[in-house]
Amino acid sequence: MRLLDRYLLREMLVPLGYCLGGFLMFWISFDLLSDLDDFQEARLELLDIIRYYGFKSPEFLVIVLPVALLLALLYAITTHARHNEVIALRSAGVSLWRLGAPYMAVGLFFSVGLLGINELWVPDSLERAEMILQNNPRDPSEKERRMWQNNLNFRHAGADRIWNVASYDRITGEMIQPQIDWRLPDGSRRHLFAERGLRTNNAWLFLKAQQWTNQAGTNSIPILSLSEKVIIDDFEETPEMIQSEIKISSLSNLKAARKVQLSVGEILSYQRLHPMLPEADAAMLKTQFHGRLASPWTCLVVVLIALPIGATTTGRRNVFVGVANSIFICFSYFVLLKLGLALGTAGVVAPWLAAWLPNCFFAALGLLMLSYRT
Repeated sequence: MRLLDRYLLREMLVPLGYCLGGFLMFWISFDLLSDLDDFQEARLELLDIIRYYGFKSPEFLVIVLPVALLLALLYAITTHARHNEVIALRSAGVSLWRLGAPYMAVGLFFSVGLLGINELWVPDSLERAEMILQNNPRDPSEKERRMWQNNLNFRHAGADRIWNVASYDRITGEMIQPQIDWRLPDGSRRHLFAERGLRTNNAWLFLKAQQWTNQAGTNSIPILSLSEKVIIDDFEETPEMIQSEIKISSLSNLKAARKVQLSVGEILSYQRLHPMLPEADAAMLKTQFHGRLASPWTCLVVVLIALPIGATTTGRRNVFVGVANSIFICFSYFVLLKLGLALGTAGVVAPWLAAWLPNCFFAALGLLMLSYRT
């Protein structure tokens, strides 16, 4: 790494640390004030609240990192320009593209990092944070109610299998009174009724089960078999797929139009259960899918925007101009993002275009300004 790159990165990473820390503190404080009643109702102690925000911090990080990066870049580049360092470098033959190379590398690194955090960390951390609230209700019966999903019904269309579960534990994956109806390879149908069911060793275990088998193409009386324990290892359904079923089924189009709510893994799991979706549901899921893929690349887009804006600052202009620019850019970006999600969810525009529109627009704008300045 050249001396110039190290210098530029050092001058940018220091304000990035301040901005990121400040935004995280502000976001957590705002969320704490809005959720204080829920914490009191759940009787959370100080350590529980710290653990709660420790688990939620990845979600906050995904939101505030692009904003903090934009503000830090504008501050750093504007400071260089105000001290005529940009003019000196360009006079020495360093192009604006070369000047922005370390910033591009940082934007690419953060984009790939956020893509991984969104899939590998955020979904699990949000569930853990929710468990802290669920495990501390004032009324013990309320705790039990929050853990269980009653009257869970779903169909694995690809396997022609129907599940009806009286109660499902969203934490452990245990089922109370599951009823399953499916078609066997020979064309016959089987109905299973059990007192309990759970997933263990990559198989479903059903306790005190009754199985009724209707032979294919006959009107014979169904054959009944009773078993204390039935193990089925060829069902594709997993607790993760069932969890995605619960989450997506409860997600309205209005909520989906506001922000990206689902991970790529949850969407793919749901689509395996429902290969043929209604048009409205398919548009919503595709928009969420492309939105999840597009959102991390905001970090790279803000570099393309900040570089030409900050590098054109001359004289003794106040650095607060950079703050004003970042606020305007963030506001415009999020307005375009909300508009795209709403149009994609409603099926007005193609889901990929709705999700990628903000990034494409601002990236094109940044490239246009960079081409004009070079």
